[in-house]
Amino acid sequence: MPKWSLRRRPGRTLGLLLLLVLSFLVLRRLNLSTLIPLWLQHQRLGLRTKGPNFMLEDSTFQIFGGSIHYFRVPREYWRDRLLKMKACGLNTLTTYVPWNLHEPERGKFDFSGNLDLEAFIQLAAKIGLWVILRPGPYICSEIDLGGLPSWLLQDPGMKLRTTYHGFTKAVDLYFDHLMSRVVPLQYKHGGPIIAVQLENEYGSYNKDRAYMPYIKKALEDRGIIELLLTSDNKDGLQKGVVDGVLATINLQSQQELKELSSILLSMQGVQPKMVMEYWTGWFDSWGGSHNILDSSEVLKSVSDIIKSGSSINLYMFHGGTNFGFINGAMHFNDYKADVTSYDYDAVLTEAGDYTAKYTKLRELFGTFSGVPPPPPPELTAKMVYEPMSPSFYISLWDALLYLDEPFKSEIPINMENLPVNNGNGQAFGYVLYETTIFSSGVLSGLVRDRGQVFLNRVSIGFLDYKTTKITIPLTQGYTILRILVENRGRVNYGNNIDSQRKGLIGNLYLNNNPLKDFRIYSLDMTKQFFQRFDMNKWSIVPKEPTFPAFFLGALSVGVYPSDTFLKLEGWVKGVVLVNDQNLGRYWNIGPQETLYLPGVWLNKGLNKVIIFEETMAGAIVQSTDVPHLGRNQYVN
Repeated sequence: MPKWSLRRRPGRTLGLLLLLVLSFLVLRRLNLSTLIPLWLQHQRLGLRTKGPNFMLEDSTFQIFGGSIHYFRVPREYWRDRLLKMKACGLNTLTTYVPWNLHEPERGKFDFSGNLDLEAFIQLAAKIGLWVILRPGPYICSEIDLGGLPSWLLQDPGMKLRTTYHGFTKAVDLYFDHLMSRVVPLQYKHGGPIIAVQLENEYGSYNKDRAYMPYIKKALEDRGIIELLLTSDNKDGLQKGVVDGVLATINLQSQQELKELSSILLSMQGVQPKMVMEYWTGWFDSWGGSHNILDSSEVLKSVSDIIKSGSSINLYMFHGGTNFGFINGAMHFNDYKADVTSYDYDAVLTEAGDYTAKYTKLRELFGTFSGVPPPPPPELTAKMVYEPMSPSFYISLWDALLYLDEPFKSEIPINMENLPVNNGNGQAFGYVLYETTIFSSGVLSGLVRDRGQVFLNRVSIGFLDYKTTKITIPLTQGYTILRILVENRGRVNYGNNIDSQRKGLIGNLYLNNNPLKDFRIYSLDMTKQFFQRFDMNKWSIVPKEPTFPAFFLGALSVGVYPSDTFLKLEGWVKGVVLVNDQNLGRYWNIGPQETLYLPGVWLNKGLNKVIIFEETMAGAIVQSTDVPHLGRNQYVN
């Protein structure tokens, strides 16, 4: 056997030298902090607790935070909103991460465009903001199902927010992907993330004591090394505490601050206090009033919180918009869906404009920090465009001819279990159910959330949570029964999130006899959905359109596209898309009366506008430079 040595293999020596040089060059280009063990790196202590204070490295640190959700703000405006946050005197950004938007299908992840979480966090760092990340998996946030993907509900035994295997298996796969993006952005790796929150307000849910320790371990096992936090309101604080995790509180009143601070002291001793959510306003529901909170009351509450030595996060600093169908809902006594606007009566308006709260808080934070904040950016331009009259139209019934073949089923199938989206079901939008009947009588069934009932093409009424029966008038022979069901938004908070399946739930009955043989159309109203309607499919708007219907028009925009608000007087209920961007729902029951249209989604010249209207169309769509969010109601 030959005896190899470096002396006999000069080529090997050269190869080793080249390998060393290449390794050195590669390491220089990589982030060394991700490759070298922490104990070998330059000491970076990160955010930690020391008695009643937060410490960042060797200095005391008081968090002046504000919430902005990247998924509710056009990407082109992220910089503007973050600069306004910095100019208000805040030092920390907090944001949720919506699992349902990032994983619309199992194993298919989307972190592009408006969902580019890494770009958002890196932009915050460039502007000089630290970041507290709230990755869920459940986030509440007044978003559909609290940010959980609707495909989880395909499992009839699903137990959300527990250690049920079907749920934790999905969470593990999601966290595997998400944390690979988040970990390098942590403070100890040179990034801006100084803390990470476990789940959200779990104490008020509290169905599985093993669940929060599981989430803690899931984060730590995937490389989360920054300070961990929980966040609970008064209903759940005592049940939401996790060993080794700092508890924080959510509130609005000064009385709650005293009560919850006392509870925190008794539970975890002398630790830094933090109000993770100081609610600067409140969200609105369809059919209700526009909630507002007086700026003087906000100023006094924020001042008292800071004077008490507590850190604070303003929820919301800037709310943004529930574009598309992403809004959530509440369902305690009555089902109440959230409106499209997430203005929240926050520090910045839905369109990013300054408010009295902003002016007062900017002065307050400047006083407490002792450093004058940078000058605020200029306001984003607003514009009033000429009214738009739709020129073309296609009824829903005619549009069915251009859709995919309906699914045929002996019994109704709920939205989440429809065989669409590569087996992941339908998340948002409408579903149309058709069957044939031969007699009159009483129609009954569970419709979630609102179903318009038709005989052939004639509307005879609605089924919803309160109206579960409707009389079918006398018919002659063969009649097509149709029910157009809208998912108005899955509940995002409460104990009933496991039952948020949408569409027809179970059997539909006529005179207590279950109907059979359904044809089911998926109407998700995505960009791909509307691509089926070429121009030759549309016709001129008739004097008496048949509803529901789609309307097509063009909004004329000048040289400098600017923000505006669309007002649909005379229209009743539906959805508006501009240049394939879904602006969200409108409904004449209010309180919201206008839809925010960001200028960055407009082009110079003609802009395509599609309106889906359920029952009655107006003659025009107006444009205004001032939002109309409805009659005000002060938050209690």
